[in-house]
Amino acid sequence: MPQPALTEPLEIGGVRVPNRVVLAPLAGIGNWFVRLQAKRYGAGLAVSEMVSSFAIHHRNEKTMNELLRIHPQERAGGPVSIQLFGQDPDVMRSAASAVAERGADLIDLNMGCPVPKVCKTGAGAALLSDPDTAVAVARAAAEGSGLPVTVKLRSGQRRGETSGVDLAHRLVDEAGVAAIGFHPRSAQVHHKGSPDYDLAARLVETLGAPVILSGGLRDAAAARDAFERTGADAVMLARGALGNPWLFEELLGRRAVPPTTDEILDELDWLMDRAVEHVGPQRAARWLRKAYPWYVERLGGGKALQAALQATDTIEQARAVLSGAAARSSRCAA
Repeated sequence: MPQPALTEPLEIGGVRVPNRVVLAPLAGIGNWFVRLQAKRYGAGLAVSEMVSSFAIHHRNEKTMNELLRIHPQERAGGPVSIQLFGQDPDVMRSAASAVAERGADLIDLNMGCPVPKVCKTGAGAALLSDPDTAVAVARAAAEGSGLPVTVKLRSGQRRGETSGVDLAHRLVDEAGVAAIGFHPRSAQVHHKGSPDYDLAARLVETLGAPVILSGGLRDAAAARDAFERTGADAVMLARGALGNPWLFEELLGRRAVPPTTDEILDELDWLMDRAVEHVGPQRAARWLRKAYPWYVERLGGGKALQAALQATDTIEQARAVLSGAAARSSRCAA
């Protein structure tokens, strides 16, 4: 059968995703308004940043009120997926139940995070070396939530390892996992080196569930090439989508030209408003310092604009800096 187009719908465990372009779970970034931004530009599915199953189980206030927040408008563009991490099946069962109560449509499990503070607990990429626990955790998530469960994996812990492929099969066959998000790089290399798309293609050919491809999809051309080369069921955009929600439109054939300066500034303004709505002006000003570099790169503002934004303490100061940059851009264009 011919490979479906990225614009065609995808079914994951009975949940309909309107297209095959997905926002990846971005640690420390993928809150409700970042997910909503991706949906506004066409993403069929947007996965939350990873959330600790233990924090949910123990009802941590910040986790429950902020990380599990789902905005009603998110569903306008497709289902909502919350990503959890943890290595204890009983705790995962409890956390998954709470996530389902909050209104998630899917639960994604992180079994690929290479960060030491996650792995040393036995979670994230550490589960690649503990497949029995991984299967038990996935089964518990499904039991606790009653929702379809997906899992995001890497190819292995170290270069050359393919334990992620073996685990993917066990998760689908033994735990009923509905789809696999596959990043064909080892945890050891993080985001360095070339993804092994041939390995991803072999997984696609042999797995009895959809494979959502991640890794190296930095622009539309790279994403289309990897999608076709691997035969994957969908693509999952991560760092390539930071400050560039227009990438979703491009992949779906809705845009053929880069955003203008005004479009970039308007989008950053929208993001600033949503950050304030989420955590208030003081915390929003701090959170936005991680977001400014993504947009400055597209604005071509260089180090001076970046330094000026990083030096701001309030939203008002940042808006003044951006207003000055816009004025200078207009004079140059004239």
